[in-house]
Amino acid sequence: MKTTFAQKLIEAGAVRLSPAKPFTWASGWHSPIYCDNRRLLSFPDVRSFVKDGLVALVRQHFADAEVIAGVATGAIAMGALVADVLEKPFVYVRPKPKDHGMGNQIEGRLPENASVVVVEDLISTGMSSLKAVDALRAAGANIKGMVASFTYDFPIAKEAFESAQVELYTLSDYPHVLAYALQNGDITSEQQAILSQWRDNPAEWGKE
Repeated sequence: MKTTFAQKLIEAGAVRLSPAKPFTWASGWHSPIYCDNRRLLSFPDVRSFVKDGLVALVRQHFADAEVIAGVATGAIAMGALVADVLEKPFVYVRPKPKDHGMGNQIEGRLPENASVVVVEDLISTGMSSLKAVDALRAAGANIKGMVASFTYDFPIAKEAFESAQVELYTLSDYPHVLAYALQNGDITSEQQAILSQWRDNPAEWGKE
């Protein structure tokens, strides 16, 4: 699963590797990789692969979940598709409450003490994903865990999820993307080494 999805990410152009000309994230980090899973929604076959994969993860690890929650905005569409297959209620969580109208942060009907699985598209540091978990818990939800399409597999994210006591399962991750890219000739072994170094210390990588 992880290798197959890594291949689909690269072939669909959702993952781009550029160690020679790094991207700049909103955080200011310099990165030799850019991942945009929303691009996958435009490819019906890949979209179905992701949907089916996430559904399988929920069924395998969180079979007693009552509600599916998507993290806005990247996981709204895929979360809704997962909820539809599982025939579960769906809600989504904004980064912060709206500053108008009802002021909702959680959109949809969330029953009290409901068992919830969170769907996310991408895990970097994990902070935004876990803020959604905090909002759901504050609303009375019982968080069973989280499933996501892809993770950069940062040590800081692993520590954050462990501290928050949230189980995380993903369809693929950064090491599998690098392994497939090397095998497919998309990168050289020297570039793979550079890309691996970035994951170990992304905040400082590329600084003069």
